[in-house]
Amino acid sequence: MKEILNDWHEWLPLAGIALLAIVAIIFWLRRKPKNPGDMERERRAYLNRVGRIVEGQILEIADHTPGEAAAAGDSKASELFQKHPTATSPNGIQKLLHYTYSISGVTYETAQDITGLDLRAHLSRLAAGQTASVKYDPSNPSNSILLADDWSGLH
Repeated sequence: MKEILNDWHEWLPLAGIALLAIVAIIFWLRRKPKNPGDMERERRAYLNRVGRIVEGQILEIADHTPGEAAAAGDSKASELFQKHPTATSPNGIQKLLHYTYSISGVTYETAQDITGLDLRAHLSRLAAGQTASVKYDPSNPSNSILLADDWSGLH
């Protein structure tokens, strides 16, 4: 023990590094989780940057209320597997734009939540069966968008 105390000047930098690492871990663990709206905005921005364009077709525009799953009786299952709460408009209704597109013979059918992009979408001009340009991730073709903050595939 006396040898350790006599060589304290050699142990001081290691203690400082250990303390710094502990503080960094504490800050990392206490960080705030991302808002679902921010995560969706980042996904749209990423797809707008790297996405390839393919022609698709609008299937329908639907209003979705988060309580619909509860009415169907599967609310426990939907809450169990839901990572983050879904973003809704002030009146509690989500606007979903269902569409389909094909890449290399594989047909994808999906929906995009356009709740914050309602004005950009010009929903009054949209109709089922209308063609649209879809941006998709070349490394994950099932990840796609019809609308982004600064891009629209609607014709």
